[in-house]
Amino acid sequence: MRWWDIAPVMELELELFPEDAWSTGMYWSELAETHPGGTRHYTVAATPDGAVVGYAGLMAVAGEGDVQTIAVDGRRQGTGLGTALLTDLVREAVRRGCVELLLEVRVDNPRAQRLYERFGFEPVGIRRGYYQPANVDALVMRLDLADRDDPADLDDGDAPERDELPDGDAPDDPDGPEGPDGLDESADLPRPDVKKDTRHG
Repeated sequence: MRWWDIAPVMELELELFPEDAWSTGMYWSELAETHPGGTRHYTVAATPDGAVVGYAGLMAVAGEGDVQTIAVDGRRQGTGLGTALLTDLVREAVRRGCVELLLEVRVDNPRAQRLYERFGFEPVGIRRGYYQPANVDALVMRLDLADRDDPADLDDGDAPERDELPDGDAPDDPDGPEGPDGLDESADLPRPDVKKDTRHG
């Protein structure tokens, strides 16, 4: 993610998280830490014409990683894009020497929890009233990275939002099943390009 991605990212942010969207200033602060030696890794997914359709962020400090955000355009959900973004974060956490990766997910979102479980995340605690203003608890989940060289063996799943899929979200075909696991894409949707984070500037 680069500074010019903030505007389209904010459009998705406000659309997907109207109650608790991050501010533009928060993204500027996060990107300020993506320099070499910084504590953040941010990536965006873009279509061939350059439209941002997903983004994700990681914080890595002293051997511990934390999923800061994962978001996928509603029209791209169920295509495996969220899985690709989460895989990128896990790989980056491994590259940075993290021994564990943590995230929070709404307790009322079993679909996202199933995705994280397929990645190997396990519940480790509850944060009461974490999601505001809805006052919804967060389930804290942890992935052990100590013996992992590469997350290529992870089971794929459906695309998550920022640590959760809001109620009512569905794959591109709302009348059909959730679709097969994996990085499949609908035939009429070219695969977006997942861009690695680069030095902020």
